[in-house]
Amino acid sequence: MEKPIRVLVANRPRLMRELILTTFSDQPDIEIVGEVADEADIPANVEKINPDFVVIVQDKLGERPSICDALLRHRPDVRIIVVAPHHNYSVHYWASLDIHSHDVEASEEAILGVLRTKVNSICGLT
Repeated sequence: MEKPIRVLVANRPRLMRELILTTFSDQPDIEIVGEVADEADIPANVEKINPDFVVIVQDKLGERPSICDALLRHRPDVRIIVVAPHHNYSVHYWASLDIHSHDVEASEEAILGVLRTKVNSICGLT
């Protein structure tokens, strides 16, 4: 059995966080390893918990949240899913020699697909 995908959910408002937690809770290959309400607490929790993914909210559509740059500079092994609560939009960010992204359909199936996709296959390296 492969190890579970470790996810830190760091969304505000609380309702959005609870919706994401509910969506992932019945997925046997995904383990919620933490929950953060305040963006300022994300970096310390990433260091402490060591998740594979961090799920955050996007305040401004079309702009990469600044927390993405900070996290990926210090932890390029972490992948980030950004969800726009007021739009039908989500983005997946990861780092290699640069920070990458691709639009993700704003659906449970698409976001779960990103969680289950290996980084190398996204980058075309497999």
